[in-house]
Amino acid sequence: MGTENRIPPPRPVVKRTARAILLELDPDDPYGPASIVLIRRVRPGAPHPYWITPGGGVERGDRTVVEALHREVDEELGGKVVDVVPAFVDTISHPFHDDGTPLHPHGVKVQHFFVCRLASMDLSRRHGPEVTEPNGEYEVVRLPFTREGVTSVNVVPPRLRAYLAANIEGIRALLAPDLG
Repeated sequence: MGTENRIPPPRPVVKRTARAILLELDPDDPYGPASIVLIRRVRPGAPHPYWITPGGGVERGDRTVVEALHREVDEELGGKVVDVVPAFVDTISHPFHDDGTPLHPHGVKVQHFFVCRLASMDLSRRHGPEVTEPNGEYEVVRLPFTREGVTSVNVVPPRLRAYLAANIEGIRALLAPDLG
């Protein structure tokens, strides 16, 4: 059998993250106006800001990816989330540690995005490395959860921005009271 029919081996997953597509919805009007909570990031020396969803890396002490999500939302926002529903997965090349040292030449990072409802947020309770050892600016912002809202800023990764813009109604439906 020739090599043209070989299936390449899977790339090793060297990092996993848990990120919140965090919506603020009126519990009495779940189909009414909604906001998405994002973090506006400005890295030192970077020419432009970008916007990310709250969340971060799954750590050794996290029993599950969802547990990591809850920990990260607490650290970054002093927040609590409810109605956590898997929504989107993004896989990107990740051959280096975050500090730039080689990790694996074919390594990938898998980013798990969950739609969730913001139950509470107290920014004075923030306690993660973004607060204690900031690398640039981290500003919590709310945008209208509309196509215009999510495309008015540079949401990263780009595939998430495209997914959000194309699926506003479907993402909201993941939090519908009759979903089960």
